[in-house]
Amino acid sequence: MRRTYRRPKPKIDKNIFRINGQITAPQLRIIDADDNNIGVLSTQEALRMAQEQELDLVEVFPKAQPPVAKITDYGRMKYQKEKQMQKQQAKQKKVETKSIRMSLRISEHDRQLRYKQALKFLENGNKLKVDVLLKGREKQLQNKAREIITNFINQLKAEESLNIAEEQALTKQLSGFNIIVINKFK
Repeated sequence: MRRTYRRPKPKIDKNIFRINGQITAPQLRIIDADDNNIGVLSTQEALRMAQEQELDLVEVFPKAQPPVAKITDYGRMKYQKEKQMQKQQAKQKKVETKSIRMSLRISEHDRQLRYKQALKFLENGNKLKVDVLLKGREKQLQNKAREIITNFINQLKAEESLNIAEEQALTKQLSGFNIIVINKFK
């Protein structure tokens, strides 16, 4: 079987500004480098002003009537936008889904160990997925698997420091049952 190479699609930047000669509007509302509003000028006159100051004319708000353009250094403006985007991405917390697996034959000590792990995961702000795996003839004991999960979830709900909600109800999978739980902070 032959595999074909497919070139990845280029990422399209949504915040592409029109600069200098790319601006098509006949008149623009101009803001200078010191953030002062100059007023409405023709595009040719605004370009001439930008060239005198050795800066670029950047269309910052094209949907306005007339479009708003700023006289600024385009490279510096683009750099500041990228830095701002990086800061926003750093502030976002990615919620992970942590998984805990149990079986029908789980001992009490192992169940307590899983309970402590689940508390740690929920306190860190992660989602929790609880699985009960059924192998071979255990698949006939589905009621027992449901009982193990509901007891485990009720034990977690009894914890006063957590405000737990079920994001996804108990579902039957091919290998057993699972449920997804999240911790809602007050």
